[in-house]
Amino acid sequence: MMKIPKINSIHFGGAVIMASLIIGGVIPSVVWLICGKLLWWLVIIGVVILAIFGVIFAIEMHQDNGKEPYYIKHLKESIPYDPEKQYAVIKSSICTGEQVAGFRNKTTREFTEVMLIKTPMDEETFRRIYGLEEIKKEY
Repeated sequence: MMKIPKINSIHFGGAVIMASLIIGGVIPSVVWLICGKLLWWLVIIGVVILAIFGVIFAIEMHQDNGKEPYYIKHLKESIPYDPEKQYAVIKSSICTGEQVAGFRNKTTREFTEVMLIKTPMDEETFRRIYGLEEIKKEY
């Protein structure tokens, strides 16, 4: 069974909206300006395409509501955490106060950057993604 990708996950939304505006707005306007004849059927087609896109997009957004965002799953897969070899660290700059969350290797002391921490919500997201209770701070 072929799985059809979602409109909001493949970035086709802009192209569909633009196509419906061109079909339903630009082409009929140009024909009307040149020939003085309005092509209502093109206007209706453009509006129908836009309406169908809106309904599909609304359904997809409703289905995605409450699910784990893609970046969280992707982050956990692309940067794994091994508590036996690593510990969680938030590196904070003394000068700028910029904070970066990541993992430090216990033996090599190598730091793997995971995400920028701008707000307490970002720190909570980092904790939730990796199931952390304790995070060390380094300056």
